[in-house]
Amino acid sequence: MDERENLLDQLKKLGSAIVEMFGKHCETCIHDLNDLHNSLIFIKGSVTGRSIGAPATDLLVKMLQARKRPEDMHGYRTVTGDGRTLKSSTTFVCDNEGRPVFAFCINFDTTEYFNASRALDQLLADELNGLGAAHPAGHAETFAQSPAETIEALFQQAVLEIGKQPATMTTEEKTELVEVLERHGALQFKGAVEQIALLAGVSKYTIYNYLKKIHARQAVNHV
Repeated sequence: MDERENLLDQLKKLGSAIVEMFGKHCETCIHDLNDLHNSLIFIKGSVTGRSIGAPATDLLVKMLQARKRPEDMHGYRTVTGDGRTLKSSTTFVCDNEGRPVFAFCINFDTTEYFNASRALDQLLADELNGLGAAHPAGHAETFAQSPAETIEALFQQAVLEIGKQPATMTTEEKTELVEVLERHGALQFKGAVEQIALLAGVSKYTIYNYLKKIHARQAVNHV
């Protein structure tokens, strides 16, 4: 067994052990950095719904492009196509000459934990002060460096206000989410509808339909 095969074998054992330890919300995968078109050569768990032969992710490509010796990233936030929130880590594994040959990735779906946390927060707020749920967004301020960062900050504040991650929201709750975003000014930014659709795990046409429904309801209420 050569060096590369030995590395891969050990990584597969580690990936399987991590998923066995943390269960259905956890996924581990290994990317072959010599073949970005079909880089996914091992996956355990089904958090992202991918299969062997999938290409490298956009983030992985950017990390490799940015520098010859990419840095590991741990505990960063990602969002799936259907709006579930993940906590992810990427570790680059190098050969004896220091060249990165594999990327070992862990994805943990935190959606259900977030929903449970919000339910407990509301219960505790009700019990402790009798005032109902505290305003989730509070007075936090995000010092964004781009409109996209501001939109995402407003989106996360709206999610906290609804109390669920988008992947577990009903259609009515997603409509309410968009209504909160419009009320808070998120839709004033160019490209906001497309970004909100991506974060919510729906199409931009669905967002437009929610807006039509919201505006129709508002018009009726003002009659």
